[in-house]
Amino acid sequence: MKKLIVSVMLLSLLVLPLTAGAAELTADDLGLGLGGTTAGEGAGEIGLGDQDIMTSINSIIRVILSFLGILAVIIILWGGFIWMTAMGDETKVDKAKTLIIAGIVGIVIILSAYAIAEFVISSGLEATSSTI
Repeated sequence: MKKLIVSVMLLSLLVLPLTAGAAELTADDLGLGLGGTTAGEGAGEIGLGDQDIMTSINSIIRVILSFLGILAVIIILWGGFIWMTAMGDETKVDKAKTLIIAGIVGIVIILSAYAIAEFVISSGLEATSSTI
């Protein structure tokens, strides 16, 4: 019974944001035809963005690295929780230290990856947007 209740609660947490932002769609809202004469107009009508591909890639990389950063912080917090509840048990303290060190190393790697990705993307944008 507990598993069912926990499953329903987790499912509701996943579905609730989707239902809160739901809106009634009409046939005009779907924008199935390109409609415009230029590619930019048609892309806007069917819901495609008109921003540069490098900007889109940069946004995707930022989202992924943000998720990984949150995961690393959770690992550090979990290690701190285990350490606080170890009650002097050396094996638990060692496990907690390992988790905390792994979380810190993860954050360093994530920040390094962010810096490298930001450099590469900005260099790519600068190289492609410069005029000859």
